[in-house]
Amino acid sequence: MPRYDYRCRACGSTFEVSRPMINSSDPAPCPAGHDDTVKLLSTVAVTGTSRGGAPQPPPSGGGGCCGGGCCS
Repeated sequence: MPRYDYRCRACGSTFEVSRPMINSSDPAPCPAGHDDTVKLLSTVAVTGTSRGGAPQPPPSGGGGCCGGGCCS
């Protein structure tokens, strides 16, 4: 189930709420009971390397007529 981050405008605290995506826009009161909250934009960081960290060259050839060498 996805988790959404919220910030309370009244007390400034941030908190997470786990809920189905269909309910992602529903209001979420802060744990202190305040109703004036705003949903924060979440970012996703994708990091890592493939095969020991060396960049891989793009595939070549075999891409149909123009990439497969059938044109004369």
